[in-house]
Amino acid sequence: MPATNTSMSAIQWIMLLTLSLVWGGSYFFVGVAVGDLPPLTIVLCRVGFASIALLIFLACTGQSMPTDRRVWAAFFIMGLLNNAIPFSLIVWGQTHVSGGQASILNATTPIFTVITAHLFTRDEKMKPRHLLGIALGFAGVAVLMGGTFLEAFTSSLLAQMALLGAAVSYAFSAVFGRRFRTLGIPPMQIATGQVTAAALLLLPLVVLIDRPLQLAPPGLPSLLAVLGLALISTAFAYVLYFRILASAGATNLSLVTMLVPPTAICLGILFLDEVLAPHHLAGLALIIAGLLVIDGRLAAFRRDAG
Repeated sequence: MPATNTSMSAIQWIMLLTLSLVWGGSYFFVGVAVGDLPPLTIVLCRVGFASIALLIFLACTGQSMPTDRRVWAAFFIMGLLNNAIPFSLIVWGQTHVSGGQASILNATTPIFTVITAHLFTRDEKMKPRHLLGIALGFAGVAVLMGGTFLEAFTSSLLAQMALLGAAVSYAFSAVFGRRFRTLGIPPMQIATGQVTAAALLLLPLVVLIDRPLQLAPPGLPSLLAVLGLALISTAFAYVLYFRILASAGATNLSLVTMLVPPTAICLGILFLDEVLAPHHLAGLALIIAGLLVIDGRLAAFRRDAG
């Protein structure tokens, strides 16, 4: 079995750190926007403006979107699982908990992905290290949530459950996304297709629930935050994500999961006056330990050292 490739060039590290900053910044942008706008409207603006930006990017690079109905059906399912549902749960969750807490809970996505892949695929079964990593990750969630487990349907508990639900949705999208390999669709078309589909799914809900034409005009900080969320943390993030995936590989790219929470935490503390309790940081440490075990990077280093 080939050793895990963990080496990256300076440029690849810069791109990875930039991606962690961009994705960590999404929690900061949401933290600003929720002061003026309802969650579904924020998410629609995120995927809608990102869709426009990515369509322009495809046109500038000489690419076009597929027209096959089967492909678009897959786009709609992917847009629901990877954008509409998790984005909405995360934004709603951040109306009750800090962006730092939200980012920590979202870091459990790889843990839920291992479980989902084990249950719904034939070739991605759990190994002993995965069981250990899952146990550490769930221990981290328990420590982070602390006494809220004993509370009956408080806003904080419901928000944290919603954020875990977003991680589960991302996990299902990762398993579902495997089918794009057989469809032969380039990655940037997948990214564009799913955010476009998500925008189309959310539009009628926003019109019926949020009634955006009746909302008070948001302030300039909220408008800039929504644009940053769409153009930087979504459209640009997808372009950067696939560049890193192509040049550094999936194993190295997975490090971004562990880098996003520190970025989100720092931005929240510096600019939004957020405060994290010691048990939040202890939970983060356990979750990251679980991710490292699942990733197999430590085991690879031990084999190389031996």
